[in-house]
Amino acid sequence: MTALSSSVASERALFAIPDDVTYLNCASMSPQLRSVTAAGLVAVRSKASPWNLRASDWFVHAEPLRARFARVVGGDAECVAIVPSASYGLAVAAANVPVRAGQTLLVIDREFPSNVYTWHELARRTGARVRTVQRESGESWADAIVAALQDGDVALVALPVCHWTDGTLMGLERVGVAARAAGAALIVDASQAAGAHPIDVGVVQPDFLVSVGYKWLMGPYSLGYLYVAPKWHERGVPIEQTWMSRAGAEDFARLVDYSGEMRAGARRFDMGEFSQFTLLPMACAGVDQVLEWGVDRIARDVGAITAGIARDAAALGCTVADEKDRVRHMLGVQLRGGLPADLADRLTAARVFVSIRGDSIRVAPHLYNDERDVERFISVLGEAMRG
Repeated sequence: MTALSSSVASERALFAIPDDVTYLNCASMSPQLRSVTAAGLVAVRSKASPWNLRASDWFVHAEPLRARFARVVGGDAECVAIVPSASYGLAVAAANVPVRAGQTLLVIDREFPSNVYTWHELARRTGARVRTVQRESGESWADAIVAALQDGDVALVALPVCHWTDGTLMGLERVGVAARAAGAALIVDASQAAGAHPIDVGVVQPDFLVSVGYKWLMGPYSLGYLYVAPKWHERGVPIEQTWMSRAGAEDFARLVDYSGEMRAGARRFDMGEFSQFTLLPMACAGVDQVLEWGVDRIARDVGAITAGIARDAAALGCTVADEKDRVRHMLGVQLRGGLPADLADRLTAARVFVSIRGDSIRVAPHLYNDERDVERFISVLGEAMRG
C-alpha cells in the first residue's frame, strides 16, 4: 500500500472520533469538532436566560459569520446572506434570474436533486426548458457545458463546483467566461467544495453561489451561505418577507412603522430568524477552524490522502478519475464489474464509512484521517472484490 507523506499531520485530536472508526465520508456530513460542540453547549445554555439578550444581538452576531464565509470564497461580507439550506439559496436564484418562454436552463447529468428540481419547477412556471448536459467518453465537463452554452438561447447554467458522486471538476473559470459571453446567469452549488477546494468568486463571477455549512465548512446542520453578486443587491427580490430583512429592524420600538427599504447588500436575502442563537456560534467555530488550517493546506494534505487511495484502488483494478480532472478532497472509486452486493455491509462491519453514490464508492477524507484509515478501506475493498 502507498505510504502517505510525513508532512501530512492528522488533526484527529480535534474531533471525538473513536480509534476503531475510519470515517471517509465528509462529503455526507463532517464529524463535529470539539470546539463546535463547546460553542453549541454554551449557546444552548444561554437560552435559559433570554433577559440577557439585547435588541442588537438579533443582528450583529450574523455579521462575523458573513465575513468568515466571504474569506473562504474570496468575496465580500456584503455579498453574503445567511440561509438554511442549498435549496433555499437556489430558490432565491430562481426567483431573480429573468427567464423567458423557450429559453434553456442547463444542468448536468446525475446532478444532486436540489439543483435539478429547482430548475424544472422554474421551467414549468416560465415555459422554459431544462437541458441536461452529458459528456462523452474522454470529454471534460467544461467542454460539454461550454458547447451547450453555444447552442441556443440559454438563460442560466446551474452547476456544482465538482460532481457530487466522484469529485470531477466542472471547470468553473472557463464556464463562467462562456456563460457571460452567452448572456446566461451562472448559479453554483459549492456544497461539496467550499472549505476544502480553493474558490475565488472574483474569478468565477457567479451570479449566485450557495453552500451548506455541515460538510466541508465543519458547521451544524440547517445553516448555510449564499453569495450574491453585487448587481442583484438593489433589484433582487427575497423569497420571504421577514421583518428582519428591513432597514431599521434593529429598533424594536418602531417595528410597526413598516418600511419598504431593505437592509444593505445581500442581507435582503437572509432567511427569517437568521439570528440562529444556537447555530451561529457553532458555525463560526467551524469556519474559524477551516480558516486556521487554510483551504490550500486542506486541499494539499487531504489531496495526499486521496492520491494514496487512488493509487491503491487502481492497483486492485478499480477506476478513479485522474487527479487533474477532480477536486483533491474527494474521489469516486468504480469497479469494472460493478459494486459487490455486500460491499456496504462489509465496510460498515469493519467500521469503515464511505458513501455509495451511483456506480461510485465516494471517498471523502479530511485532516482527521491518516495512513491507517487508508489501509483499512483498501483492505476491505480488496477482500470484497476477491469475494
